[in-house]
Amino acid sequence: MLSERKLAVIGLGYVGLPVAVSFGLAGADVIGFDIDKERVQALRKGHDWTREVEESDLVAAKLFVTDDAAELSEADFFIVTVPTPIDAARRPDLTALRSASKLVGSALRKNSIVVYESTVYPGATEEDCIPVLEEYSGLKAGVDFHVGYSPERINPGDKEHRFETIRKVVSGQNEATAQTIAAVYGAVVKAGIHVAPSIKVAEAAKVIENAQRDINIAFMNELSEIFHLLGVDTASVLEAAATKWNFLNFSPGLVGGHCIGVDPYYLTFRAEKEGYHPQVILAGRRVNDDTGIRVAHECIKLCMATGRPVQRVTVLGVTFKENVPDIRNTRVIDIVRELEKFGVSVQIADPLARADDLRHEYGYDLKPLSELAPADAVILAVPHSDYVEGGWELIDKLLNSRAGVVLDIKSRLRLTGKPQDIELWRL
Repeated sequence: MLSERKLAVIGLGYVGLPVAVSFGLAGADVIGFDIDKERVQALRKGHDWTREVEESDLVAAKLFVTDDAAELSEADFFIVTVPTPIDAARRPDLTALRSASKLVGSALRKNSIVVYESTVYPGATEEDCIPVLEEYSGLKAGVDFHVGYSPERINPGDKEHRFETIRKVVSGQNEATAQTIAAVYGAVVKAGIHVAPSIKVAEAAKVIENAQRDINIAFMNELSEIFHLLGVDTASVLEAAATKWNFLNFSPGLVGGHCIGVDPYYLTFRAEKEGYHPQVILAGRRVNDDTGIRVAHECIKLCMATGRPVQRVTVLGVTFKENVPDIRNTRVIDIVRELEKFGVSVQIADPLARADDLRHEYGYDLKPLSELAPADAVILAVPHSDYVEGGWELIDKLLNSRAGVVLDIKSRLRLTGKPQDIELWRL
């Protein structure tokens, strides 16, 4: 099946690059397209700054990387993996998806197949994308070319659950298209293929996966607030509860990134268009969106309670999750901005984040550990391996006179060995 198709993957980020490389390693002829010239140049040199693909695999894959849209005309099987963020009003932003659809539409020829992997609300592929494909191709969907949807399930930083090892959901405009898409993906995805009965079903399946996780984490964040009022350590409670076989073992924390903190808004947006106003989903979003502000307030209160002036705070980690360089929709920024409202000077360190990205996206600079000034409080916001392995020996050196307040958001610092002059708070 792969030898019969010329593939093009549009968008070479955390989702698209692993897909393109996997197909390229399996022997498929793959065009990888991205509008970011810097990204394309780096990939051509064998460097993936997302760290999602081994550089040896990137070099070995049968993959042609380009930023020239004219190259797409060589393909007949298109996979669209561009970002689908939300705007400032928390509404779906399909700008990149529509732009990608224009590029693909301009390159379409008869009997081509277009598969969307970008997360959308149910109905977006058929209502928003297909009209653009038809307009720019002059062809008719379902007649001259066919469309499918296969939700991405990439988990950045996860070396165990990869594109090839996660069961793949696929769908198509009709049964024949769905089966063709299943065969193409099935050539590289060893975990198996699930063929959904319709494109809308596949779209809905994706968007509820992350909405479900969001709600569960919101429950943990709310429990954390309650347990702090009761003087009970949340991590210890969850450790005890997890001994029951059917306990869902989620943890409190900041919920950012391009999936869990975004996807629920796609579902609620579409529901509200139908006149239904979601309650549970939006309640979970409110709890999680407020968590960073809560952490900042706890930092201020703890410093005041210990009689220490809070003039400078060091924040360790600014990416949206540990051991990845991705800063998109990071909620660590909520902590930083809230602290600054109290007149606190905040310095940020992160061993993986790209300084240019942070400055461009949020207007903040990164500092290496060696250049950090002594702080009144340290917030371990993202438990990168470097920080967890450094432990208390690393943390207490960052404090004024090796004393002060430490906030451990994900409860990764060991309780044993904590210096006596440090006041520890865990979410």
